[in-house]
Amino acid sequence: MKSMHCIVSGKVQGVNFRAWTFDQAQNLYIKGWVRNLKDNQVEILAQGAEADLADFKKRLLQGSSISRVENVECKEMDYDKEYSKFEIRG
Repeated sequence: MKSMHCIVSGKVQGVNFRAWTFDQAQNLYIKGWVRNLKDNQVEILAQGAEADLADFKKRLLQGSSISRVENVECKEMDYDKEYSKFEIRG
């Protein structure tokens, strides 16, 4: 399974961005997690099929209706653990 690590910056905290990300992941059968970082960015670890991950990244670039995404940095990575679901972390 492909894994991708992303950092999203802009107005992405306090605007339900994590919940929106969760919904997008569910729609695309993406597993992993999303969490806020102390520097007002959001971190995501996503696992799934290559085409689904590409679509997920496109959706992250657009963001939710009330967020304002300025930058999305994603890197494919080798990850030992395989997640069984997508979750919102603190």
